[in-house]
Amino acid sequence: MADDKEVEKTIAEDLVVTKYKLAGQIVNRVLEQVIAKCLPDASAREICEFGDKLLLEETSKVFKKEKDSKKGIAFSTCVSVNNCICHFSPIPSENDYILEQGDLAKIDLGAHIDGFIAVVAHTVAVGGGEVTGRAADVLLAAHLASEAALRLLRPGNENYAVTDAVQKISAEYACKPIEGMLSHQLKQFRIDGEKSIIQNPSEAQRKEHEKATFETYEVYAMDVLISTGEGVGREMDTRCTIYKKTDEVYQLKLKASRMFYSEVRNKHGSMPFNLRSFDKETSARLGVFECVNHKLIEPFQVLYERPGEIVAQFKFTALLLPSGTHRITGLPFDKSQCKTERTIKDPELNTLLNSSAKSNKKKKKKTGAEEPMEVETAA
Repeated sequence: MADDKEVEKTIAEDLVVTKYKLAGQIVNRVLEQVIAKCLPDASAREICEFGDKLLLEETSKVFKKEKDSKKGIAFSTCVSVNNCICHFSPIPSENDYILEQGDLAKIDLGAHIDGFIAVVAHTVAVGGGEVTGRAADVLLAAHLASEAALRLLRPGNENYAVTDAVQKISAEYACKPIEGMLSHQLKQFRIDGEKSIIQNPSEAQRKEHEKATFETYEVYAMDVLISTGEGVGREMDTRCTIYKKTDEVYQLKLKASRMFYSEVRNKHGSMPFNLRSFDKETSARLGVFECVNHKLIEPFQVLYERPGEIVAQFKFTALLLPSGTHRITGLPFDKSQCKTERTIKDPELNTLLNSSAKSNKKKKKKTGAEEPMEVETAA
């Protein structure tokens, strides 16, 4: 039995694929409902709370017969607007943000079933309508860069092929990817697997970041973040609310810290969590401080571009199966809403973007197999 536990579960198993796809369907449904809430005068905090509530409700409905199966939020709902790059998900004591007509809102969230994680991010124009100027440039750059990444996520390709394509597409729209942002391989109960794809690396980052080759039966969370500015994230005065347990060991001194850390381990394990999931916010804030100081948990900092700049984001989860690369999260994006004179002139990039992203092999079999699986697991 002990040996069985040590064998890593991958998408070579049909049941694992089913769990990934079901988590993917859940996050897509939740994302649609969260987008519908992104209206002028809406509270970003309330939208985040709504998203997390839905994620918990939806994941609680599946795999009920597997009593020991853990499931729930893999990444707390974030609504990061305009020059806010990522991880804005405020708790009640922190400053809120009220959406305005024309804002570009980045929605980021994730769910897991039995530790198999599906994450997604999408950028919307608040209030709808035509998107023009630099907002249109950055929105198109991020969307097309994510489409190029999907086509390059193939077994045998290298991670830097994706890095370079994202960089080139951004340049065509006079934009820059956010420096040093990583897209990680996903594993069971692990949102930051060994292999990763880096965006816009500095010289030092390029030397440190390892080259890797994609392989069949791997899963990736492909995250594209593009800016109209210089592409450098910085912390401001917004306090962090999302954290994740590390593998470090330390004997905590404060009782509040020990209670907090115990709850983190039991309730969230190695998944990222938001302080709003704790009943007593003050105690959680106290506990978090010592845990972060001793690297028992790590923060997902709220990052910003310079004021006046705009950041767009698209993130999807992809399964690298023998039948091709399957994107299991992400919603359609209407390019016609973006009005800009800039286009991609590089013929190689156009050839890549015009190539099919769909998996051709075993397509009929795959489509036929997916629907009954969904009904079966949701029952």
